[in-house]
Amino acid sequence: MLSVFAAVLRRDLLLAWRRRSDVLTALGFFLLVTSLFPLGVGPEPDQLSHIAAGVMWVAALLATLLSVSRLFEADEADGTLEQMLLSVEPLAIIVLAKVCAYWLLTGLPLVLIAPLIALQFSLTPDETLIVCATLLIGTPTLSLLGAVGASLTLGLRGGGALIALLVLPLYVPVLIFGAGAVDAWRAGLGIDAHLALLGACLLVALAVAPLASAAALRIAQD
Repeated sequence: MLSVFAAVLRRDLLLAWRRRSDVLTALGFFLLVTSLFPLGVGPEPDQLSHIAAGVMWVAALLATLLSVSRLFEADEADGTLEQMLLSVEPLAIIVLAKVCAYWLLTGLPLVLIAPLIALQFSLTPDETLIVCATLLIGTPTLSLLGAVGASLTLGLRGGGALIALLVLPLYVPVLIFGAGAVDAWRAGLGIDAHLALLGACLLVALAVAPLASAAALRIAQD
């Protein structure tokens, strides 16, 4: 199964490299949204620092929703998805590899660019580290849950809007725990609970989302 996982991961990374414009869409959206907020709210450092974590998390959530709908579209269009369904290898492992490739191309760049965005919001180094840590744990969860929505709406007209309706309620706990970590640190409460809850969400998503996505893909192709 590890060889299958590695092969699918490598394939998706190579295909994404050939379609770099699709990969840059989510990153560009994240940069645009987070850069416009300081211009609209004003240059007051205290005000910007208080909303920074929430703005960055909402932007990361919306960037995921913007791009996750295309997770399985190309495979369905060229017949690859049908071959995956007919394969003797576990479909859940294939789905997990595709989600990992998707996160490496969309979620990880958001985490890496977050320190630069934090400078616009006058965050301290400690607060920047907290935001990056929560994004590092939380964005894989967003990708896994988004994959479930993408598989459920595959081939449907207006799938992007349906994905938002399906997965936004599942995104809310991740958003609350991630954005609230900085406020908890400022209040002297510590961030261990927030990181633990984000980690628990990630573990549950890792256990459930690939299986749910695989089942939804089989239903969509029947």
